[in-house]
Amino acid sequence: MKVLATNRRARFDYDLGESMLAGISLEGHEVKVSRTAKPASRVPFIVIKHGEAYLMGSHITPYTQANNKLTIDPTRQRKLLLHRRQIDDLIAGKESGRSIVPTAFVLAGPFVKVELALGVGRKRYDKRAVLKARDDQRQTARELVQRARHRN
Repeated sequence: MKVLATNRRARFDYDLGESMLAGISLEGHEVKVSRTAKPASRVPFIVIKHGEAYLMGSHITPYTQANNKLTIDPTRQRKLLLHRRQIDDLIAGKESGRSIVPTAFVLAGPFVKVELALGVGRKRYDKRAVLKARDDQRQTARELVQRARHRN
């Protein structure tokens, strides 16, 4: 699988748990654009309506060399292609207080798919703690490398 775009903000804002792949219902030139250019995700989110999942907030730019008669809204809602059991798992996760977060757009064979994860939102102090822990890990790694260099 080739990763087309990642939602780095999701890993910062949420404690992510289990993930799954879902197909996206794309029209016309959107597949070609998704393969060549990165699909821009401003603040994508998943909505479940009438037992079906939809991707909202993603922006796929129109293909410049496409027929001018094709005018597809770049920010339209896109249906996610999931099995009934997967949708039931997402609904159960949503009811338990978790959020459904798209984490990446991937190319699986000829298909463009989105990786979904169930996550719990982090508070501001949690985000600070994660940043501090990451900085501490980097600092200790640097010190270990420096000590190893001084020994040799």
